[in-house]
Amino acid sequence: MSIRLLPDHLINQIAAGEVIERPASVVKELVENALDAGATKIEVEIEQGGKRRIRVRDNGMGIPRDELALALGRHATSKIASLEDLEHIASLGFRGEALASIASISRLTLSSSTSETRHGWQLSSNQGVVSELQPASGERGTLIDVLDLFYNTPARRKFLRTDNTEYKHIDELIKRLALARRHCAFELKHNGKVTRLMPATTDAEQMNKRVALVNGREFVENSMVVENQRDGLLLHGWVARPTYSRSQADQQYFFVNGRMVKDRLIAHAVRRAFQDVLFHGRHPAFVLYLEIDPALVDVNVHPQKHEVRFRNGRETHNFIYSSLHHMLADTRPLNQGSTEVSGASVASGFSPGAWQGGSGSRPLANIGQSGSGNLPMRESLAAYTSLTAAPMQVADGMASDNPAEQGSVGGPPLGYALGQLHGIYILAENSQGLVLVDMHAAHERITYELLKQAVATSAPQAQQLLVPMSLHVSETEIQAVEQFEEEFTRLGFQLSVSGPSSLLVRQVPVQLQDANLDQLVRDVLADFVSLGGSSRIQEQQNEILSTMACHGSVRANRRLNITEMNALLRQMEATERSDQCNHGRPTWVQVDLKSLDRLFLRGQ
Repeated sequence: MSIRLLPDHLINQIAAGEVIERPASVVKELVENALDAGATKIEVEIEQGGKRRIRVRDNGMGIPRDELALALGRHATSKIASLEDLEHIASLGFRGEALASIASISRLTLSSSTSETRHGWQLSSNQGVVSELQPASGERGTLIDVLDLFYNTPARRKFLRTDNTEYKHIDELIKRLALARRHCAFELKHNGKVTRLMPATTDAEQMNKRVALVNGREFVENSMVVENQRDGLLLHGWVARPTYSRSQADQQYFFVNGRMVKDRLIAHAVRRAFQDVLFHGRHPAFVLYLEIDPALVDVNVHPQKHEVRFRNGRETHNFIYSSLHHMLADTRPLNQGSTEVSGASVASGFSPGAWQGGSGSRPLANIGQSGSGNLPMRESLAAYTSLTAAPMQVADGMASDNPAEQGSVGGPPLGYALGQLHGIYILAENSQGLVLVDMHAAHERITYELLKQAVATSAPQAQQLLVPMSLHVSETEIQAVEQFEEEFTRLGFQLSVSGPSSLLVRQVPVQLQDANLDQLVRDVLADFVSLGGSSRIQEQQNEILSTMACHGSVRANRRLNITEMNALLRQMEATERSDQCNHGRPTWVQVDLKSLDRLFLRGQ
């Protein structure tokens, strides 16, 4: 075949193959256009899961009469006009090909009205043929009616799923868009029935209700609010506690400058922040917003704009990771009276402890300093790791072991010990009622954090290999070794290039000398190539420390006296992440007096 120009209609259908995957893709493009037009109310009506009809009505600024036909043309847009605009995109759409692509695979009618005209105008498109303009009624805004999606491309239509499945994709999309734009009201109808109604929000309480509509009330009750700003980056939103984890990554919403994205770099940063507090195979839940200078993020890297590319990817990754990591590190029992305990139910009448975040929490490095009521770190480490063989030691100044002398009002967050239950749980009394502590899970977290602190304060130890290990790698990985030589040395590795595609591993971290070095080195290299850094050494080291902490912690049926129980409670209050053990299980729960009264029908 000779080279020829493709007809416009075929070009639009090719573009539609990249942009329009299913009915939800059409809804996404149309709703994003409405949001860019300043809409504060958007109505979406679909029939047969969007296959038969998709109608999107908004109250935005509308399209002038002279621009209606142009709106259906290829690469026609009002959002960018120059390369500089392309490098500072603040709108959701910008390519100007969505309407043309949709019109090429459906029967489309476009009606719009502006505030400057007495009535609106409309036109239709079928098989690439655009009709003449006709007067139309309606208030200010735009109405787009899409009929018979993929009617002229039957091969694409065969790939669509059932009506219910396609509807669920659209419903999920509306939820994500509603989280992204809180000022806008959304209404979704399916086959004439309103299935989702989300009013606009004006304050934090209403936004909490919108988040609850999307992720459920339990998510909001079990979430922490995060807000951190540094070097022109702002991260804010909701992060669920580790004890509220999911078997699937179905409650993860991340937005960059109001655009919903699924980015590998962001996912890695969040996963790394949670790695120390979740069971293997569990997923965190969150609704997070990242605000960044548009010039520092490229949104033009994916046909459907699902992915972005950051100019300073490593700095952005580290900012997200450190923000969540420090927030999770400060999860510990609050001081009584500072914040109410959450009412999220774990079981009937039970509530997880409130969580503390921000600058008011005391870092682990201060444990054992004068006046803290704890032992110095080295002595604490020795005492706690040998607890199964010796009673727990308590520094002078510890509160009285007699609960009657201590009182229950204004005391420490976890109160004072009353006794043990079956050698597994510690029962304590605080100002709110009864506290139950899983002593092995709690002591495991304390020991683990002390071990990590001890390792972090010492220089990494390395082990020379008697016979260097040879690895065959790619040219890109060879370049990474040369570029990040200092970082590898800091991690305890000594790697040397022995050929165009081969490496010699001469030295490894001593704690990991028995690991699968071949796979470990390859994984670390892959991280440096894609992320500019790696945390795999620390992750594997932490797994070893976690195992040591598990074996070195107090076991079930180990009888503790009141002094030892109170010492464990005080250490929990001062230890990072003490609300859950190394595996993500809760370490303590609160039963308030109202719950106890209900159990015994008091006041009824």
